[in-house]
Amino acid sequence: MSPPAADVDVQTAPAVGPIPTKTIGSHSSASRLSEPLTYSGSLDSYEQFDVTGVIGREFPNLQLSEILNDDTKIRDLAILVSQRGVVFFRNQDLGIDDQKVLGQRLGELTGKPETSKLHKHALANSKRGIAVDENGKLDDEVSVISSEQNRKYYADRFSHVSKRIASEGWHADITFEHIPSDYAILKIVQPPTDAGGDTLWASGYEAYDRLSPALQKLAESLTATHHQPNFVKVKDTFGAELFDDVRGAPENTGLDFKADHPVVRTNPVTGWKSLFGAGHQIAAGWINGVTERESEIMKAYFTQLITENHDLQVRFRWNKNDLAIWDNRSVFHTATNDYASKRQGNRVVSLGEKPYFDPNSKSRREALGLVN
Repeated sequence: MSPPAADVDVQTAPAVGPIPTKTIGSHSSASRLSEPLTYSGSLDSYEQFDVTGVIGREFPNLQLSEILNDDTKIRDLAILVSQRGVVFFRNQDLGIDDQKVLGQRLGELTGKPETSKLHKHALANSKRGIAVDENGKLDDEVSVISSEQNRKYYADRFSHVSKRIASEGWHADITFEHIPSDYAILKIVQPPTDAGGDTLWASGYEAYDRLSPALQKLAESLTATHHQPNFVKVKDTFGAELFDDVRGAPENTGLDFKADHPVVRTNPVTGWKSLFGAGHQIAAGWINGVTERESEIMKAYFTQLITENHDLQVRFRWNKNDLAIWDNRSVFHTATNDYASKRQGNRVVSLGEKPYFDPNSKSRREALGLVN
């Protein structure tokens, strides 16, 4: 099945062969791409379909273990993930070690800095004592997504009878790090035995395209401080030891969990603009260079674009061993805490480049010829 309009070749760089390796900027944490990448078509023979018109694609039969050693297909997969935001796979036999290999290769084959490895989560790491496979393996490079841990540390939010507003959870992973994530891979190894537990993703590309030209220009000129104070609160309340050493990149250390990033971010793989400074990741942070009131107004509106436009969202119902790969540079996601049983998954989070905004980059709609 050929890619639909959302995946037409809008650049000229070949996807097969060496990636263009002209570093953007002077830092070792910058993307090594000099131009966006183009999908080569190596995955066209596999059954696939778009879940919505804006975001999401599913491969109902492909086993990722079968293409793990094919660099062309893995690079094309990364490009599809960056274009479609999130890609779904059913009933995967991929083991945790190969899941880690895949997480690192997705970024390496699309220009991630050599200093960016797999993230070591400050809280959801081996110190919680939760095994990542049937042999009892503990691994700091795997973030264990555990309903039991979430209910322990954040009971008021993660209970299935919570009175909190569910949409407050929309976020991109680990944006509190100076070098945040490019790709993330989540495999649910234990779905709820009752109902619920879906995850939703929302397109940051489309959220940017919903802004008026005047507000787009303003947003492009701003940065935001991303802040995550909850880990330190968990440490102080429960005595949980946090990982404060190098968390996958030299810049990611300490217990501050605070970083400045552009409000609008360019994805180097697609060359498209995405709204980035929005959602839960800046709930405790702020927009820089404006008044406190202006910051709160913009934060609320940017988040409203994500939470109240259901046509830029996609929802996924998990079965055992289903797997999702998403691009944290261009999508937000949130879990649905509407179940009472146990839910657990293994998430591998790759680190990418230092976020940047390229004024010459295009919006998704502009790149695909969807502008009125």
